[in-house]
Amino acid sequence: MSKSTDQFPSLSTLLRQALGEALAPDADTLLEMCAEDVVFEFPYHPPGFTERLEGRAALETYLPTVSKLISIESMTLKHAFISGEGDTAAIEFSCKGHSPDTGARYDQDYISIIELKNGRISRYRDYWNPLVVLSALESAPSAVKH
Repeated sequence: MSKSTDQFPSLSTLLRQALGEALAPDADTLLEMCAEDVVFEFPYHPPGFTERLEGRAALETYLPTVSKLISIESMTLKHAFISGEGDTAAIEFSCKGHSPDTGARYDQDYISIIELKNGRISRYRDYWNPLVVLSALESAPSAVKH
């Protein structure tokens, strides 16, 4: 496998910290951590945002779009729970960042459910607050109308 550029090195580091030996030892970047047929799901996506990605190629195309919207400053692992079989994990983490376009803060909490097969992520369900994304991109409607 050729080494790919890591769009989100802080996420890769966090996943390695959370999943440890459950991940294949040669998987350094997020893409390398994923199976070819990986499925990413975003159950709380706002309207018009991506709901589901199928396959590593789709993820590779998607990641640069996200990195243009949000600049990640740090990610902090809070909890990691791995099943006894080592094939499913639940992780809780936080992210600090901002929108390069607006300068608005992007400080988000996540819960991710991760399924693994042969040391690679086969399914990743990402739960986060869509209002935080919309606020950072200045797309959120104002709660107060004048």
